[in-house]
Amino acid sequence: MLCVEGIARALNVFRQRIPPPVFKVLPHGTERMTVKPETALVRPFVVCAVLRGVTFDKVRYNSFIDLQDKLHQNLCRQRSLVAIGTHDLDKVQGPFTYEALPPEEIRFVPLKQEREFNARELLDHYDANDLKLRKFTPLIKSSQVYPVIYDANRTVLSLPPVINGQQSAISLDTKNVFIECTATDLHKANMVLNTVVTMFSEYCAAPFEIEPVTVTNAMGEEASYPKLEDKEFQVSCDFITGLIGAQIAPEKQAELLTKMQLSAAVLPGGKTIHVSVPPTRSDILHAVDIAEDVGIAYGYNNIEWTVPKTVTIGRELPLNQLTELLRLECAQAGFTENLTWALCSKMENFDLLRRKDDGSQAVSIGNPATAEFEIVRTDLLPAALKTLGANTDAPLPLRLFEISDVMRLTDEREVGAKNQRRLVAAYASNEASFESIHGLLNRLMETLGVPCTHPCAGEEPSDRMGGYTWEKVDDAESEQSPFFQGRHGRILFHGPGAAGPVAIGDFGVVHPDVLAGFGIPVPVSAVEFNVEPFCRDQYGKSLLQEWK
Repeated sequence: MLCVEGIARALNVFRQRIPPPVFKVLPHGTERMTVKPETALVRPFVVCAVLRGVTFDKVRYNSFIDLQDKLHQNLCRQRSLVAIGTHDLDKVQGPFTYEALPPEEIRFVPLKQEREFNARELLDHYDANDLKLRKFTPLIKSSQVYPVIYDANRTVLSLPPVINGQQSAISLDTKNVFIECTATDLHKANMVLNTVVTMFSEYCAAPFEIEPVTVTNAMGEEASYPKLEDKEFQVSCDFITGLIGAQIAPEKQAELLTKMQLSAAVLPGGKTIHVSVPPTRSDILHAVDIAEDVGIAYGYNNIEWTVPKTVTIGRELPLNQLTELLRLECAQAGFTENLTWALCSKMENFDLLRRKDDGSQAVSIGNPATAEFEIVRTDLLPAALKTLGANTDAPLPLRLFEISDVMRLTDEREVGAKNQRRLVAAYASNEASFESIHGLLNRLMETLGVPCTHPCAGEEPSDRMGGYTWEKVDDAESEQSPFFQGRHGRILFHGPGAAGPVAIGDFGVVHPDVLAGFGIPVPVSAVEFNVEPFCRDQYGKSLLQEWK
């Protein structure tokens, strides 16, 4: 479902206008790829295939490139697991070799460049000049050797996972496409290769026919790719109807699965369905996925409503109810809601905010899939600044907010960590100042019914909601914070009946070094605070304890 070809094919099969395609891998291929042992040091796997007699036009060509970009973003995990290279086979000559060499020994003209670089010069060039490609250079830059694919004439096809060579670039005139996928995960490489060839083999001279490539790995073992075998399942009909909640005859279930491009037949006895999953459906991993496809094809709206056997009374959690009210107030104040990942990198959470990671704050991920998801965030501010940095072309001013959970290590819980609901708001403009974000803070507190007890306001704490104030943060502490010295305030909340105020957050003008780290060219002021202390009933009693 990542390209027009796949979506159109799925719709036409579902509407029974065309039969599901049958993909054919030729018995023998003419091309070979040899993997050198040194690739194990950096990126050990490669799989390949050839599409012969392809007919491109501008729409098909753009769709072909867009599919690769979408795969790189999701399944390939920003090229860290798999990187796709597509080449005009008529411009190069096999057999091919996949090697790993010192960067100074790799010289070629990269795609969309006019002069020759060695590999180290090229990565430095991208780091300095190319916003798109520089995020991929760290995948190999620290390695002693860089991966590279050569043809028989030592022409560089690609420097994975960063860039292809100009010599083998495909165009609208390309007829034979050589596809290579280098990877750190062989299973994912096979999935990606299968997706590319099954989507665009319909444009070959013989539709849905793929020419294999023989790959000899570093151990001398040969394998032919792509591997387009169907996965076989046997699923109980009662299991499917039990999950869906609708009585569907076994023959009807098989018909519905066929409409979803899954070849299905009822086995003797009428209680089990044999399902063949084609290579286009890499999302089918379990019998539950097959039941889901039956439900989709049947139509969720066609499932009859039933009364649950268990009688319960539900209501919204008080903290979630408070969160929704605060969202509405922030939106009415002109701020746009931001929804970001709960995971982030250590650099974003600490280094870019001028904070030190002492190991006692953040929950670390044991085996992160990517460098961007190393820890669970301890603050919302990094995500807000990252979003501003990614939208520098948007008209100013930019006003963003997010109300979500962070997680911090603590000895208070048996699991060693706890969630905390926080609110962050950021204001980016040439006129962004301490006062511009202070106004939002005052408005939110006014909405919450919390009086300001700062001497400049002269109000007293209320018996129901207490009061709040702020104090200047000294310059020494501000040197280890994301805020500018002298433009950094701490928010203090004095709850009803409490012995004294406690710090719940910070606000101020973001430091220029932090803005530079996130690529933000304009001033930014921001506020972030914990909203949990304000979750109280009409009598001032906290509503959190009964739900935690």
